[in-house]
Amino acid sequence: MAALFTLLPEAVGAIRADSKSAILGLLADRFAAVYSLDRADVLAKIEQREKLGSTGFGRGVAIPHARVPGVSRPVAALLRLEAPVAFDSVDGRPVDIVFGLLSPEHAGATHLHALAAISRLMRDEEMHAALTAAPGPEAIYGLICNVIDRDAA
Repeated sequence: MAALFTLLPEAVGAIRADSKSAILGLLADRFAAVYSLDRADVLAKIEQREKLGSTGFGRGVAIPHARVPGVSRPVAALLRLEAPVAFDSVDGRPVDIVFGLLSPEHAGATHLHALAAISRLMRDEEMHAALTAAPGPEAIYGLICNVIDRDAA
Protein backbone atom coordinates (compact mmCIF):
# COMPACT_ATOMS: atom_id res chain seq x y z
CA MET A 1 0.00 0.00 0.00
CA ALA A 2 2.87 2.39 0.64
CA ALA A 3 3.44 2.44 -3.10
CA LEU A 4 -0.20 3.43 -3.63
CA PHE A 5 -0.45 6.41 -1.25
CA THR A 6 1.51 8.39 1.32
CA LEU A 7 0.36 8.48 4.94
CA LEU A 8 2.56 10.64 7.17
CA PRO A 9 2.45 10.25 10.98
CA GLU A 10 1.17 13.81 11.38
CA ALA A 11 -1.79 12.96 9.13
CA VAL A 12 -3.19 10.59 11.77
CA GLY A 13 -5.22 11.98 14.63
CA ALA A 14 -8.02 11.62 17.12
CA ILE A 15 -10.72 14.26 16.87
CA ARG A 16 -13.98 15.39 18.39
CA ALA A 17 -16.70 16.37 15.93
CA ASP A 18 -20.46 16.60 16.13
CA SER A 19 -21.45 16.53 12.45
CA LYS A 20 -20.44 15.29 9.03
CA SER A 21 -19.68 18.88 8.03
CA ALA A 22 -17.35 19.32 11.01
CA ILE A 23 -15.56 16.07 10.16
CA LEU A 24 -14.96 17.17 6.57
CA GLY A 25 -13.66 20.53 7.78
CA LEU A 26 -11.25 18.89 10.22
CA LEU A 27 -10.13 16.47 7.50
CA ALA A 28 -9.44 19.42 5.17
CA ASP A 29 -7.50 21.12 8.00
CA ARG A 30 -5.36 18.02 8.45
CA PHE A 31 -4.62 17.64 4.71
CA ALA A 32 -3.77 21.35 4.43
CA ALA A 33 -1.44 21.35 7.43
CA VAL A 34 0.36 18.07 6.75
CA TYR A 35 0.65 18.12 2.96
CA SER A 36 0.82 21.92 2.41
CA LEU A 37 -2.41 22.04 0.41
CA ASP A 38 -4.98 24.82 0.13
CA ARG A 39 -7.64 24.08 2.76
CA ALA A 40 -10.46 25.75 0.82
CA ASP A 41 -9.65 23.75 -2.34
CA VAL A 42 -9.46 20.49 -0.41
CA LEU A 43 -12.74 21.11 1.40
CA ALA A 44 -14.51 22.18 -1.80
CA LYS A 45 -13.37 19.04 -3.66
CA ILE A 46 -14.28 16.70 -0.79
CA GLU A 47 -17.70 18.32 -0.42
CA GLN A 48 -18.23 18.20 -4.19
CA ARG A 49 -17.50 14.46 -4.16
CA GLU A 50 -19.75 13.98 -1.15
CA LYS A 51 -22.68 15.54 -3.06
CA LEU A 52 -22.44 12.67 -5.58
CA GLY A 53 -23.14 10.20 -2.78
CA SER A 54 -21.95 9.62 0.74
CA THR A 55 -18.47 8.22 1.20
CA GLY A 56 -19.77 6.58 4.36
CA PHE A 57 -18.44 3.14 3.54
CA GLY A 58 -20.39 1.30 6.21
CA ARG A 59 -19.52 -0.53 9.44
CA GLY A 60 -18.42 2.71 11.11
CA VAL A 61 -16.01 3.86 8.38
CA ALA A 62 -16.05 6.77 5.95
CA ILE A 63 -13.55 7.21 3.12
CA PRO A 64 -13.90 10.79 1.87
CA HIS A 65 -11.85 11.17 -1.29
CA ALA A 66 -11.25 13.59 -4.12
CA ARG A 67 -8.86 14.62 -6.83
CA VAL A 68 -7.25 17.98 -6.13
CA PRO A 69 -4.69 20.33 -7.65
CA GLY A 70 -1.29 20.46 -5.99
CA VAL A 71 -0.98 16.74 -5.26
CA SER A 72 1.67 14.81 -7.18
CA ARG A 73 0.72 11.38 -5.79
CA PRO A 74 -2.10 10.09 -3.58
CA VAL A 75 -1.92 11.21 0.05
CA ALA A 76 -4.00 10.01 2.98
CA ALA A 77 -5.15 11.13 6.42
CA LEU A 78 -6.79 8.98 9.08
CA LEU A 79 -8.97 10.42 11.83
CA ARG A 80 -10.51 8.48 14.70
CA LEU A 81 -13.54 10.13 16.23
CA GLU A 82 -13.95 10.28 20.00
CA ALA A 83 -17.63 9.41 19.52
CA PRO A 84 -19.45 8.10 16.43
CA VAL A 85 -21.11 10.69 14.17
CA ALA A 86 -23.90 10.30 11.60
CA PHE A 87 -22.40 10.40 8.10
CA ASP A 88 -25.23 9.26 5.79
CA SER A 89 -23.42 5.92 5.48
CA VAL A 90 -24.75 3.22 3.18
CA ASP A 91 -25.68 1.06 6.19
CA GLY A 92 -27.05 3.96 8.23
CA ARG A 93 -24.46 3.49 11.00
CA PRO A 94 -22.51 6.46 12.35
CA VAL A 95 -18.78 6.56 11.66
CA ASP A 96 -15.89 6.51 14.08
CA ILE A 97 -13.04 6.07 11.57
CA VAL A 98 -12.48 8.51 8.68
CA PHE A 99 -9.76 7.59 6.18
CA GLY A 100 -9.36 10.43 3.68
CA LEU A 101 -7.64 10.18 0.31
CA LEU A 102 -6.56 12.94 -2.09
CA SER A 103 -5.10 12.19 -5.50
CA PRO A 104 -3.80 14.25 -8.44
CA GLU A 105 -6.53 15.74 -10.61
CA HIS A 106 -5.91 13.37 -13.52
CA ALA A 107 -5.04 10.24 -11.55
CA GLY A 108 -7.72 7.87 -12.84
CA ALA A 109 -6.45 4.36 -12.16
CA THR A 110 -3.95 5.49 -9.53
CA HIS A 111 -6.75 7.02 -7.46
CA LEU A 112 -8.94 3.94 -7.84
CA HIS A 113 -6.13 1.56 -6.82
CA ALA A 114 -5.35 3.61 -3.71
CA LEU A 115 -9.04 3.82 -2.84
CA ALA A 116 -9.42 0.05 -3.28
CA ALA A 117 -6.44 -0.61 -0.98
CA ILE A 118 -7.90 1.61 1.74
CA SER A 119 -11.30 -0.03 1.29
CA ARG A 120 -9.81 -3.52 1.71
CA LEU A 121 -7.96 -2.42 4.83
CA MET A 122 -11.06 -0.83 6.37
CA ARG A 123 -13.25 -3.86 5.61
CA ASP A 124 -11.19 -5.91 8.07
CA GLU A 125 -13.22 -6.09 11.30
CA GLU A 126 -10.14 -6.87 13.39
CA MET A 127 -8.36 -3.81 12.00
CA HIS A 128 -11.37 -1.61 12.74
CA ALA A 129 -11.51 -2.92 16.31
CA ALA A 130 -7.77 -2.36 16.76
CA LEU A 131 -7.97 1.20 15.39
CA THR A 132 -10.90 1.97 17.68
CA ALA A 133 -9.10 0.56 20.72
CA ALA A 134 -5.68 2.11 20.00
CA PRO A 135 -4.60 4.49 22.79
CA GLY A 136 -3.70 7.38 20.47
CA PRO A 137 -2.58 8.61 17.04
CA GLU A 138 0.89 7.06 17.32
CA ALA A 139 -0.59 3.62 17.94
CA ILE A 140 -3.09 4.11 15.10
CA TYR A 141 -0.26 5.03 12.73
CA GLY A 142 1.73 2.00 13.91
CA LEU A 143 -1.19 -0.33 13.21
CA ILE A 144 -1.58 1.02 9.66
CA CYS A 145 2.18 0.83 9.01
CA ASN A 146 2.32 -2.76 10.24
CA VAL A 147 -0.36 -3.76 7.72
CA ILE A 148 1.33 -1.81 4.93
CA ASP A 149 4.69 -3.44 5.73
CA ARG A 150 3.09 -6.90 5.98
CA ASP A 151 1.27 -6.53 2.67
CA ALA A 152 4.43 -5.26 0.95
CA ALA A 153 6.44 -8.31 2.03
